[in-house]
This record gives sequence, structure tokens and C-alpha cells, in this order.
Amino acid sequence: MIGNQALLLLMLYFLWPSTALPFITGNIGNLFGMPESDGKVLQRSKRGWMWNQFFLLEEYTGNDHQYVGKLHSNADKGDGTVKYVLTGDGAGSLFLIDEKSGDIHATKRLDREEKAMYTLHAKVVDRTTNTELEPDTEFNIKIHDINDNAPRFEKEVYYASVPEMSEVGTSVVTVTATDADDQTYGNSAKLVYSILQGQPYFSVDSENGTIKTALPGMDREVKEHYQVVIQAKDMAGQMGGLSGTTTVSITLSDVNDSPPRFANHSFRVTTVESTEIGGAIGRIKADDPDVGHNAEMEYSIVGGHDTFNIITDQATQEGVIIIKEALDYESKRDYEFRVEVKNTYLDARFIHGVQFKDYATVKVTVDDVDEPPVFTRNPYIIEVHEDTAAGSFVGVVLARDPDADNKPVKYSIDRHTDLERLFNIDSVNGTITTLKSLDREMSKWHNISVVATEINNPRQTTRVPVFIKVLDVNDNAPEFAMSYDTFVCENVKAGQLIQTISAVDTDEPLVGHKFVFSISATNPNFTIVDKDDNTANILTRRGGFSRREMSMYFLPVVISDNDYPIQSSTSTLVVRVCACDSRGNMQSCSPEVLPFSDGLTTGALVAILLCVIILLMIVVLFAALRRQRKKEPLIISKEDVRDNVVSYNDEGGGEEDTQAFDIGTLRNPEVMDANKLRRDIIPEMLFPFRRTSPIKDNTDVRDFINGRLQENDADPTAPPYDSLATYAYEGTGSLAESLSSLESAATEGDHDYDYLSNWGPQFKKLAEMYIGRSPDRET
Repeated sequence: MIGNQALLLLMLYFLWPSTALPFITGNIGNLFGMPESDGKVLQRSKRGWMWNQFFLLEEYTGNDHQYVGKLHSNADKGDGTVKYVLTGDGAGSLFLIDEKSGDIHATKRLDREEKAMYTLHAKVVDRTTNTELEPDTEFNIKIHDINDNAPRFEKEVYYASVPEMSEVGTSVVTVTATDADDQTYGNSAKLVYSILQGQPYFSVDSENGTIKTALPGMDREVKEHYQVVIQAKDMAGQMGGLSGTTTVSITLSDVNDSPPRFANHSFRVTTVESTEIGGAIGRIKADDPDVGHNAEMEYSIVGGHDTFNIITDQATQEGVIIIKEALDYESKRDYEFRVEVKNTYLDARFIHGVQFKDYATVKVTVDDVDEPPVFTRNPYIIEVHEDTAAGSFVGVVLARDPDADNKPVKYSIDRHTDLERLFNIDSVNGTITTLKSLDREMSKWHNISVVATEINNPRQTTRVPVFIKVLDVNDNAPEFAMSYDTFVCENVKAGQLIQTISAVDTDEPLVGHKFVFSISATNPNFTIVDKDDNTANILTRRGGFSRREMSMYFLPVVISDNDYPIQSSTSTLVVRVCACDSRGNMQSCSPEVLPFSDGLTTGALVAILLCVIILLMIVVLFAALRRQRKKEPLIISKEDVRDNVVSYNDEGGGEEDTQAFDIGTLRNPEVMDANKLRRDIIPEMLFPFRRTSPIKDNTDVRDFINGRLQENDADPTAPPYDSLATYAYEGTGSLAESLSSLESAATEGDHDYDYLSNWGPQFKKLAEMYIGRSPDRET
């Protein structure tokens, strides 16, 4: 029977386990009827010398080792001969045993969340002999849980969203916390959820942590983001329990609960009349507080419009007004229409009783611009007959200024499109005439561009293509379609076909070509047969052709057309006489060699031969004379003291050069033409001629040129730029000195001309002449 003390301890344990457990552990032997003697547990019968399970509270906060329990054996007489030995989990490090008394202590604080139970083995041995006095016995040390872990959420911040205008109680998100304490023991791990921040908009389920909406009609356009703080507390929410918190960021997602609205129900747009079709002239915008596809809008013109249209810019959700047809300030200047805007996507929950569309009025004003001229047609197609005389009328183009003041227009032809200058146009009335005669056979079409320009504003121009078709006139006669190689056999018979001919005509009649072939009726050799299909057969009129008599016949064929006026031409068919075999195949068409008696006479042949001999003699004589011609010596006599001049055939600058550098004129200025002007420029104004002072006959050319240069520098009538004239004046002080023999000594023996050979290839000829004349070199 368990005594009253044990019953009391058990009640304390179940009510306050953290308080009663140490007391129960220390007295567990007494609770189960084990008699206590001097504070030690007495031995039981047969392996009952110890208790097989000990209980220990985790996180013991005592300063000394925590007492776990006591082992005692009947073999222990208290004389110190018995030694207690502990092995197993943590023995020797986490758990220590007193070898003499058998007391077990924990060396450090234990955590049930790390390990809840330890299994150890105990035995009793003789201290002296180390023999076992009791067999090995297993026992457990179980760690009892205390509330030492606070609840923890998986995330510090949760993100969630819920549609705006949701009903009360709509689930938003579930947050879950965990507690590391023992779930099966007491209330240490029993959690309760509560909301610390976020009321009255949201609530939380205390058992499972589900957050729900708590306020109806939450509008995203009023407030979009909410911060909710959720707390999880253990010990079933009782006083003294531990708690943890987390933050939930809740966003109201958009629903299409707001219709689009125009802030201004009247818009005014201004554009110019020159705006191209399809061009945008303005934008209008409606406001929708929704976002995403709930804010997408569609614009349209109520009832449609002939001139304008409106489309939606998907990027900006604006209505873009564009032009459907060209505007004309002179025709209409003001337009007005009504625009409707509505949402593309509708939510059936909110369309009842609310009109999800709006209307606005748009007024468009057209401004005038200076427009270029406009042709009445584009393009122009004009027909004109070929061979029309120059200056003939071709056609008329007409352009007008579309502006209200209707400014005058002038016409011109773009000469890049009329390089041959075949046409002209009257600049006032736009009449096109020919400058040259047209030939259809050269070109059937002429494509030119006519430019119309406002006289008051030449920048305003318009061009139009004018296609001129040249109509055919029968001005070309038919001719052979090809070059024919025709022959007739010597053994041919009368009526034999020798050639089929055809014709072509560069003209183009309306009903097609019809050619007529004919030859002279008096031709005794050949005849022609017209086949009425623009071809004709050439037949022999006789037989017995001979190459000796005639190797080639020329047959004139007259070809006429059927157009008006009738054109005809004569084409010559060359017929060769050839030798043929019995089947008519040509073998040879070369004429046979004829004897002299049948050709030239003997006297004629002798005359021709004499002429040839005379020509040959003249040629031979001329060649012999050229060979015998001796080269005239360069130096005729050694005693000739005149300068030896080597002349080179230099053409010079012609008449202009001779006139410009006439030395005689330079030395005799009085013979110069008094009114001679420059040929390279046209003088802008003429000044009276001023005669320069005469120069003495013995004046040096250099002094003369310097004097003339000074006079021209000071002359106000001189041209505004320099005129360069170069005179071949040698000057004085040449390092080579004069080469003339006039200043040489009377005798040549005093001179040594060997140095001339060192002057280079230019003086080779001179060195040969003078070195060769040296007395010591003569033999």
C-alpha cells in the first residue's frame, strides 16, 4: 500500500510537475515500500539491489552537480571493500558515480530536446580482487521536460493577398508555429494564436493560426497594404507561458469595381490640313483607379465618323485620334464628335447598378497651311503621232493652288527626264509641244516629269509623271528579213526554186503587215512568185547558167506594204552561179581560170610589167642613195674658230610663246603694239595706254626685266594678279665659265681638255670632240 505521503507527492507531480519531481526522485525508494536505513536504500531480494529507472529534470540550474540517485548492494557491508562501477551513455563524463557510496550525479545541465533518456549499466566489484560481487544490471535515466522553449514561426515575415471587397471570414493565409517542448507531456507545447496588430480588418483562428478578413467592403483604392502581427503562446495561453510572434504583410488585390471616368468631358484638338492619312492629331485620357487588366479601357466614336477614328494605346490606356481621310481647310475647318470609353474586362459582381462607361465630346479645328499645287490628273497619258514637226501640240497639263488665295502656278519640265530635250512646256498654261520630230521606231514611249511651282513661294512644288505615247505612222519601207546567201546551179532547169524570201517592217499597222514582192518583168533569168503570206519564191526563168559567162547576178526585188501612205523599197538579192552535182548540191562557186586570149591583150600585160620594173628601180636607187650619203662632220676645219653649236629640234611653245619671249621686242619696246591687250582675261575697264621709256640698245636683258617689273608693280592699270614670264638669261659668274672658243688662246696646245670627261654623260659628246683634237693624241 502506498502511504499518504506518496499519494500527496503523486498529486503534486500531476498538478505541478516542475516542483514535485525532484522531491519524488529523491524519495522514490520509500514511495514503493523500500525501507530506508540511514538514508540508504536497502537491498531487495534477488537482483533487487537497485531501482531500474531514475527521473531527472532538464535544465537543472544548481551550481553543484545534480544528484540523480543512489545504488546500494547487499554485498556492501560499509567497510569500503565494495566498489561501484558505472558504464553506458555518458558514464564517466555526463554521469559520475561515487565508488564507495554508489551515489550518481549529473556533471552538467541536460536538455531533453537533445536527448530524452540515457541507458547505463551498473555493477559491484571487490575493490581488492576486482571480482564481480553482483551481476551487471541495466537501468535508465529519463529526462523530464520543462517549459523552456518558446514557440517559433517558420518565417519572420509572411506575404499574402486577398481580393478587395471580400466577404467577412474570407481566408487569407495560415501561419503555423512549432514548440520544441514535449507534445505529450503537460501543456508546454500546447499553442494558442492571437492577433496583436491588424484589427479590426483581420482576425486569426486561435487553434490553427488561419488569418481571415474581419471587416466588409475593404477597398484597395482606399488602402492597399496591411501589416498584421500574430502571436503564438504555449501553456495553452496561460499566465507564465512563452510566446513568439510573426508579421504578415497582406495586400488587397484589385478587382474591377471602379468604372473609367473622364476628368474633363470636353476636349479640343487642333491640327493642320497637311496631316497625312493615318496620322495622330491628339490624345484623350480617362481615369480608372483599378490596375492591371481591370484598368484596361477601350475608346470608340459614338456612331462612327467618316474623317476621324480613335484607337486605344495599350501602353498608356489613352485614346489616340487619327485621320481616316485627308483634311481640307478650304472645305471644312471644324469637326465635333462624341467618344465613349469602357472597360475591356467586367466583373459580374459589380456591374449591377453601376454604368461602367463614360462619354466625352471632342472638337477638332483644322488650321490652314500653304499647300503645293495639285494637278487635275496623276498621271497624264498623252498620244502623239510620230514624224510630227517640231513645235507641234502634244497635250496640256493643269495644276492649281488648293489654298484659298489660289496663287498663280508656273510649269517646267524636269530635264533629267528629258535628256534629249524633245519637249517643251509653256510655263503659264502648261501646253506641251515638241522641240524635235519624234520617231516611234526609236522610242515608243517618252516618260517625262512636269513640275508645277507656286510663283510666290518657289518651295511649294509638285511633280506629275506624263507618259507620251508615240503613235505609228507608215514612214518606213519594208526590207529583207535577213541577209540571203543564194546560188543557182549551172545545170539548173527553168522554173527551179532557188530562194524563198520574206520581209520585215519596223512600222506597226493596225491590221497587220501585208507585203507585195515584185521584180522587173523584163528579167530574162529569174522570176518571182508572191505566196500571199508575206513571203515569195525566187524561180529560174531559164537554164544553162555558166560561171564563165557570169559568176554572179544581182536581182533587184521591190517590196511594198499595204498601209497608208504606201511605202516600198528595193532590196538586191545576190545570186551566185555554182557547180552542183546531179542532186543539186553545191560543190564549188569559184570561177575557173581563163586563158589570156579570153582576157587581157599581150600589149596590156607588157605595159603593166614595164611599170612594175620602173617602180622597183626607183625604190632601189633611192635606197642606194641613202646608204651612200655621208654624215656631215660636226667640225669642218680645225682652224674654224666659230662656236660649235649643237642644235636640238625643240618645238617650243608655238606662236604664243614666240610672241611672249621675243628678244627683239624686249630690246626695242617702241616697236610693240600700242594697244595690245592680254588674251587670257577680259579687262573690266580700259585705261589709257602709257608708253614706257625707251631702253638703250646695249642695255642688259636682266636690267631691262627688272625695270619692267618695277614699272608694272607701280602701274595701277596692271591686272589684279601676277603674270609670270620667264626669260632664259644666263647671268655672269658661272663656275664652269664660258665654253666658247672665241675667248680661247690662238693655239690649242696650251689647253688640256681631259677634265671634260669627268663632267658626266651630258658632256660626253663635247669631251670626244675636244680631247680628240689634242695634238698629242693625233697620230
